[in-house]
Amino acid sequence: MTQEITVRGTVAEGFASVREEFAAFVAEERGDYEGQLCVHVHGRRVVDLWAGEGVTGDSLYGVYSATKGAAHLVVALLVQDGTLELDRKVTYYWPEFAAEGKGALTLRDVLAHRAGLIGTDSGFSLAELADDRVTAERLADQRPFWRPGTAFGCHALVIGALTGEVVRRATGRTLQEVYEERVRAPHGLDLYLGLPAVHEPRFRTAQPMLPTPAQQAQQDARPTGPHTLAAVALNRHGAEPTALESLANERLIRAKGPASVGGVGSARGLAGMYAAMIGEVDGRAPLLKEDTLAEFGRIHSVGYDLVTREHGGFGLGFEATADTWHPFLGAGTVGHSGANGVQSFADPRGRIAYGYTRRRFAFPGGAAPENNRLAAAVRRAAAAVR
Repeated sequence: MTQEITVRGTVAEGFASVREEFAAFVAEERGDYEGQLCVHVHGRRVVDLWAGEGVTGDSLYGVYSATKGAAHLVVALLVQDGTLELDRKVTYYWPEFAAEGKGALTLRDVLAHRAGLIGTDSGFSLAELADDRVTAERLADQRPFWRPGTAFGCHALVIGALTGEVVRRATGRTLQEVYEERVRAPHGLDLYLGLPAVHEPRFRTAQPMLPTPAQQAQQDARPTGPHTLAAVALNRHGAEPTALESLANERLIRAKGPASVGGVGSARGLAGMYAAMIGEVDGRAPLLKEDTLAEFGRIHSVGYDLVTREHGGFGLGFEATADTWHPFLGAGTVGHSGANGVQSFADPRGRIAYGYTRRRFAFPGGAAPENNRLAAAVRRAAAAVR
């Protein structure tokens, strides 16, 4: 018999419908589900829920590509400061990047996933993927997999290493160090790019997805091969193919916090970061000015993604969340999902900051399907209480 899962946590007045939607979804899941949902509206936490055996609001999860949101908040801050310029060639900061015909690429091109530099011919070891500086060194010598600037494709495991190397060359600090000093520590966020050992007991080991027979058939029907763009982008073609489902379970990944996929955090941490990005929180001014936020949220790449072979879209470092996942959100929404079903975003027009985590991977990857119903419930409740 499947054990009923209890939903815990709190919601503010006017957001009971969000709790009801979360509880309804949880009731439909098997007894091994666990996850968290946290939402801020106008800088105030209005939803803080979790469910599952052993989980609390303080539990930590691998957030996979949701890490890219934290990474590219750092880039946005440095652009806002004038330390980085979007239309500067990458070689201005990183001369070695010019090899193999990449010399004309700008920082804007790279942030928009238009570089064609999704991996290397021979793949990466786990130790290389864990270290953004080593990954970047390998990529500097790599020939792009399509003519740069002519198309886009998700640079799933490497975009943070590419932009992080630009940050390091321009500031003398790693992206992770800048994030810790300017974002995580000042706001007390439970979202880490490099998880300190003291917090390891709170980490919940990631579990592989268990697709239904119909989902498995759909997955098996997708054209795959050892040297496709998808295989290269997910590092499945080399001598040490990456097992994405267990990547967050590697202490090396959690400790180093590679800026593409190595973040560890909670729904509170994700929502708190996006709340701080777009508005005043606890008397602190928003991290990003309106013009910076608008530029990074403006869609730069949209349409057929060469890697995923599906419709997709990107702003600058962030996913085009409204176009790709949740069309009911406002224009200029910035965020990033994670391969294990995590979702996180800020809707500046609705003043909504959203964070969702889950332990077990969801089919087919990226924002888990339940985020549509949860985020829609949040949007309706937020509109009703204005």
